[in-house]
Amino acid sequence: MKVLVIGGTGMVGSMVVSGLLGQGASVRVMTHSADKLKRLPEGVEGILADLDDPDTLAPACEGIDGMFLLNADGLNETDEGLFAVSAARGAGVRKIVYLSAYMPQGSEIIPHYRTKLPVEKAVKESGIAYTILQPNNFFQNDLAMRDAIMLRGVYPQPIGMRGLNMVDARDIADCAVNALMKPGHEGQTYPIHGPDVLTGEDAAKVYSRHLGREVRYAGDNLDAWAEQVKYLLPEFMVPELRIMYQFFQKYGATAPAADLERQQRVLGRKPLPFDDFVKETVPQWRSAVPRAA
Repeated sequence: MKVLVIGGTGMVGSMVVSGLLGQGASVRVMTHSADKLKRLPEGVEGILADLDDPDTLAPACEGIDGMFLLNADGLNETDEGLFAVSAARGAGVRKIVYLSAYMPQGSEIIPHYRTKLPVEKAVKESGIAYTILQPNNFFQNDLAMRDAIMLRGVYPQPIGMRGLNMVDARDIADCAVNALMKPGHEGQTYPIHGPDVLTGEDAAKVYSRHLGREVRYAGDNLDAWAEQVKYLLPEFMVPELRIMYQFFQKYGATAPAADLERQQRVLGRKPLPFDDFVKETVPQWRSAVPRAA
């Protein structure tokens, strides 16, 4: 099977690439960066193309059996996803796995969730065998918060006190690989969750335990959070994430038992716990930030 991975140089996409190679797939990675092409793993074909330039997508899809579609949050996200689905249909791609987002009732108010809905619809109506994955908030989002956790002893992600079933990106990637390479997942939409309901205080306690010193939750003040991140994130992203965190604080994003049971079908094992992620991550951070060790 030859698979085109769109988003294959990012965190989840690169894990999908590794997993596909391990399953014996032939892998092509599409990127608009010539520099990233040079850093692809051995055995991976790279091709320059851009989701914002539909004319470049037909060559990228030529000869492809399956597509993993992950297009980043952005102002053109819906159009980019629709262009990719159209190109897949035109090239005769036989299977699409689309990475969307977990959308509990009411979460369509979150802009970068809502932008995925037309792409989901296009995937379902494409006539191509499909699987849609809807992951919860990623453990790995914490990686960008290393200095706050290590140097200031603060867990800054304002996820609130209702709780999320946050998920390891490795579980998401394994679900994608299985959906592409194994039969039985066609026409399915799988929410993807971790096993634990985590509040902001819960996450801080896990970091405290593995660091051997206190990490406190920074709290739910979104004005303070926005002030802290306004120079770290693209301008459009701060108000979008603020809406997401408001939703998390008010409603949470917990996993119904039925979701956890269904995801076993595509994951094939139990999901990885947050404690394991932190246990792995803290020693890496100690090496990178020795003065905080």
